[in-house]
Amino acid sequence: MRSFREIEALAAERKGGADALQALLSTPLPSREIAKIPDDRWLSAMTKCIFQAGFNWQVIERKWDRFEEVFENFDVPRWSMMSDEDLDRLLKTKGIIANAAKIRAVGANARFLSELSHRYGSAGAHFSDWKREQYCANLRALQKNGARLGGRTGQIFLRRMGVDALIFSPDVLKALSREGVVARMPSSEKDFAAVQSAIDTWAEETGRPLTQISQILALSVG
Repeated sequence: MRSFREIEALAAERKGGADALQALLSTPLPSREIAKIPDDRWLSAMTKCIFQAGFNWQVIERKWDRFEEVFENFDVPRWSMMSDEDLDRLLKTKGIIANAAKIRAVGANARFLSELSHRYGSAGAHFSDWKREQYCANLRALQKNGARLGGRTGQIFLRRMGVDALIFSPDVLKALSREGVVARMPSSEKDFAAVQSAIDTWAEETGRPLTQISQILALSVG
């Protein structure tokens, strides 16, 4: 595994120099800003990512105002009580996507967020307290306890909400494989331990957040 400075130099060479590379990078939100995000916005973002998974993202984007209307602005207490009657009605509602499994996930994730809010004071308080050293463990817990937040869906959701997040995109996976970290999408405890060790090493070397480490890995390939 190379130093991250070498990987960064490779990405800079591909993208026209260090300044050009830096301009392509994004910065996660400060923890205090993440903590302020209301629970309904977490549910909204989860739902949008779930509906966009395996579908045309722009179609969902164009329909999103209707989703917000139909799901009553994703009020968490309301949807934590989601019923079979709600599901039947929503499957017949015009302007959204009639996918029963994805609609059902709204109720499951509302209950998940309600639990987080009860335990930590708010969902935002929970996500704002994520530490880089526990990223892979926290990611696996999100996949286990949330609904349809496995694969890259949960990672994209985190990034959109400003949480410092590594996304296992195809280019990131190619870079991790090139560096001898993992050969494929992590699935086992051993895989996630290897990824965590690598990102800890690179973060300590550079001081960069996971979001930028993820982006630089991807840009060193594509």
